[in-house]
Amino acid sequence: MADDLHSHPVVVGWREWVGLPSIDVPWIKVKIDTGARSSALHAYDVQELPEGRVRFTVHPWQDSDADEIEVECAIHDRRVVRSSSGHTEERIVVLLELVLAGRTIHAETTLSNRDQMGFRMLVGREALRQGFLVAPGSSFLGGRAPREVRRRNRGRA
Repeated sequence: MADDLHSHPVVVGWREWVGLPSIDVPWIKVKIDTGARSSALHAYDVQELPEGRVRFTVHPWQDSDADEIEVECAIHDRRVVRSSSGHTEERIVVLLELVLAGRTIHAETTLSNRDQMGFRMLVGREALRQGFLVAPGSSFLGGRAPREVRRRNRGRA
């Protein structure tokens, strides 16, 4: 099956709309980041729970805390991650189902505060290796979210 995925790669742009069905996030605008190993999700109120679980809150819209979603899931791993500014920190990693350009994959995703970043989520190389090519001069090759979702993301409900 892995050979089949790579024999028919899907081309995506530098930014895309994805779904995260395993945590009930139907749409989130992401940056495709080949410079990042793992994917990263903007998470608030991250609380480690007993038995290898974590609870956190997702704000799917840029520059907004509307429509927050509380999530509880298993901790997949822990990683020391170096930010683009050179700062290192240990982050919790969860395994999320991600729908990108119509293809469903699993992405190792670190939980971090991305308040100062332009996108609520990055999709990194580990996820992209599952059959994607990146066209850095293009956007939304996988399709756009419905107009009402795009308006909501821009704060125009």
